Amino acid sequence: MRVHIHDFSGHPFQAQLSRNLASRGHDVLHQYSSQYVTGHGRLNVTADDPDTLRIQSLTATVPMVKYHPLLRTRFEMAYAGVWARSLEQEEFDVVVACNVPLFALMRMRRYFAKRQQPWVLWHQDVYSMGVGAEATRRLPKPAAAAVRRQVERIERAQVASATSVVAIGEPFLEQYIRWGVPLDHVHVIPNWAPLDELVPGRRDNDWGRRQGLPDAPIRLMYAGTLGRKHNPLLLLELLDGVREKGIDAMLIVVSEGVGADDLAEAARGRSDVRILGYQPAEVLSDVLASADVMIALLEPDAAQFSVPSKVLSYLSAGRPIIALVPGGNPSASDVRAAGGFVADPTPLGAQEAACWLAATAQSPDGLVAIGKQARNLATDRFNIDRIGSEFELVLTEATSQNHDRGRAPLIAVAPGGRGGMSA
Repeated sequence: MRVHIHDFSGHPFQAQLSRNLASRGHDVLHQYSSQYVTGHGRLNVTADDPDTLRIQSLTATVPMVKYHPLLRTRFEMAYAGVWARSLEQEEFDVVVACNVPLFALMRMRRYFAKRQQPWVLWHQDVYSMGVGAEATRRLPKPAAAAVRRQVERIERAQVASATSVVAIGEPFLEQYIRWGVPLDHVHVIPNWAPLDELVPGRRDNDWGRRQGLPDAPIRLMYAGTLGRKHNPLLLLELLDGVREKGIDAMLIVVSEGVGADDLAEAARGRSDVRILGYQPAEVLSDVLASADVMIALLEPDAAQFSVPSKVLSYLSAGRPIIALVPGGNPSASDVRAAGGFVADPTPLGAQEAACWLAATAQSPDGLVAIGKQARNLATDRFNIDRIGSEFELVLTEATSQNHDRGRAPLIAVAPGGRGGMSA
């Protein structure tokens, strides 16, 4: 099978899927955006990779301005044009679209229809909700309502017209039903993290030494995107709460962008806060291993469909997790199952988390035991061979194009199902 996986974000587990499919004998082209700034996976073909794997970056002809509505839309249209031109160079049995921005995928949906190209929507988030929320912040109520209706129609059409859909959690199905979209072409496969790339390691490692991390304090770490769905100031609330409990602690933030910049301004002059940029994929295991406790954030208005993919990485790395997320978010159950702590994303929640950490840290082996529990949970859930088989079935179905939308829903739910997105 000739497979094209287009993951706009360039995240780790999507690249792992491409490698797994290539190892099964499929010809796989994996593409991603060179202009989206985030933590990336292994996006270079190595001597250990199958000959059937290719990895390419795409660059639009205009810059990406993330939070400027007109310039962002202009970028997305240009990006779709570059992607379409690349697809015209060869034929694929199936195309997988993952993390593709709403307006870029709007254009590509029409392109797929024109070429009668089977395609799979790997649905990581209900993006129209994010666009609608941004419109509400920026526009008068009547204009914002019109924008919300329009973007919802766009995303509904994408779900309805895709040859197959891979949703990452059960809440997506409820949204599709609200939209009146049949579920006969929908499968549920939760996200994961690559166990072979993110492995537990020594706290004292080369990466930490290069960064000059002091040994004594408890190291709190946030690693990943800090965007509209996160309140970075809660990280300082948590750090201050821990220190008020008499615990020597420091905060390490591995991120870039507006959220990291806001945090740097708020923490100006503090020696107990270190803000670093995104790190190469090949050292990510050492980055996470250098921490004692990992932190996840998620604001309430993103809770239904978004799951911080960083939580999955934290589990794989075998580190305890504090999640300041709404209690009903699917990531909360993962963190609790791994022995971590969940509290609301509020200053009070940060104080509650600080109390938990102060009590847990009194036991010399307390945090270490929780880290082992986290890795065990990841090992049970993140089997790439099982996941690859599930995707292979979806791709085979999509290429057959034998879709009778009137039949009973075909919904493949992986064991330990979770919902959510790369946040």
